[in-house]
Order: sequence, then structure tokens, then C-alpha cells
Amino acid sequence: MDAIEFESSLKRAGYQNIETKKVAANTSTQPHSHGFSVRALVLAGDITLTSEGHSRTFRAGDVFEMASGCVHSEQHGPDGSTYLVGQKT
Repeated sequence: MDAIEFESSLKRAGYQNIETKKVAANTSTQPHSHGFSVRALVLAGDITLTSEGHSRTFRAGDVFEMASGCVHSEQHGPDGSTYLVGQKT
């Protein structure tokens, strides 16, 4: 799925605040949560999400989702990451 198709699918599913985010290489976050759900398409680089003791790495072309309130941490790869993301409350 390309970015245009993905953005259209986000809008059809009721996602808002759709934007492309670029995160610097080797950036990590402490565990946190958001008051909204997210769905994202990785456009470049990679991001590893850790939640409930499980980690999964997403690379270009992969889609990830995170439910509102889900406690997680993020680790962005050696080339950083770029992803198209939407939020849903």
C-alpha cells in the first residue's frame, strides 16, 4: 500500500490529525501512553515498539496500530524513521 492509499484508508476509518513524522536516528522514548489510538505506515527506516514485555520492529511498508492508553516505548533505528500516522479518539 502506498502513502496515498493509506491516507485514504485512515480517513475512511475516521482517523484525524494525519501527518508524516520523521524521527532522528537512534531516538528512544521512555514508556508512555496516548489518549488516542494510532495507525501508521512506516515509509522509511524502522521503529521498534515495546509493550507488555513484547517488542516488534516495523520497517518500510509495515503498518502498526496502538490502542488508546496502551503503555509502550519506542526505539527508532540507525537511520531513524519516517511514518504516516493518524489519530482516533
